[in-house]
Amino acid sequence: MKALVYTATNETVYRDEPDPVPGEGDVLVKVAASGICGSDMHAYHGKDERRVPPLILGHEVAGTVMSGPREGKPVVINPLMTCGRCVFCDQGYSHLCAERELIGMRLAGAMADYVTITPRNVIEIPADMDFVEASLTEPAATALHALNLARMRSSRPLAELNTLVIGGGAVGLLAALLLNMYGCHDLIVAETHGERRRSVAKHVGCRVHDPLNDPALAADSFDLVIDAVGGGVTRKTAMAVVKPGGIFVHIGLMDSAGELDIRKLTLFEITLLGVYCYTPADMRAAAHAIATGVLGDLSWVETRPLSEGAQAFRDLDEGRTAAAKIVLIP
Repeated sequence: MKALVYTATNETVYRDEPDPVPGEGDVLVKVAASGICGSDMHAYHGKDERRVPPLILGHEVAGTVMSGPREGKPVVINPLMTCGRCVFCDQGYSHLCAERELIGMRLAGAMADYVTITPRNVIEIPADMDFVEASLTEPAATALHALNLARMRSSRPLAELNTLVIGGGAVGLLAALLLNMYGCHDLIVAETHGERRRSVAKHVGCRVHDPLNDPALAADSFDLVIDAVGGGVTRKTAMAVVKPGGIFVHIGLMDSAGELDIRKLTLFEITLLGVYCYTPADMRAAAHAIATGVLGDLSWVETRPLSEGAQAFRDLDEGRTAAAKIVLIP
């Protein structure tokens, strides 16, 4: 089969790879669409010790089952595989399982013609669902999981909260679209890239903020702040603008630089929520939201052939594309 392989820091190569052989009980999926995630870029930059080259990256995937009882069914894949028997799995927190594995991390991922997966990680989708849109299920589930955590911690509905989303990439944009769906209209998205700001304004209809050129956002002014970047600068901004008693949701994993204002966190009872992945229920809910069109026009997604994937990585690395998401098509 053909695959896009991460071979060295800042290098991916489109080449022939052996066809994957499903393990006992696993299924083979023919990939129809595979998105490039921020974590794939993190690996590309050589900053993820878990992703060791040579490795086929990719975990945002939709395709068709080619073996087993669901043969011929269109599906999205929940890329997070867990043990299914520990206390976290038993209590519905399988994403915290100590034995969790993610395709495209240590196992071969989905930037290829085929990928294998356990049957319980396959989610059927409607036959008429667009595969490119379906591949957004994984990042949408991450955004949905983050908002569910915020909802459970908030004393008021999300629709009533003055909210800031930092980052107009896929997870930040999807979080904003979900907040819109929940009725949250007091919403600002902060993004440094001009074209992405315009895309957010067009597709979400909310206010946008340029952190590099606009006046700084007022301190202590947001009930809810979602950092979908996860850098030292964005964490500093988030802590500065969150209100006393507010909620700071940290999704991004760009770096571990800088310090949090622990004094403010403590004295003003800020709720800090770390977010990792999603539950299976989040994945199913995200797939349903996309299939039913509640996230609106998804034309902000850019598609490219898998054979041009190396250039897509370079373009993302060098800021030559404004797309919040590039999806590769085998």
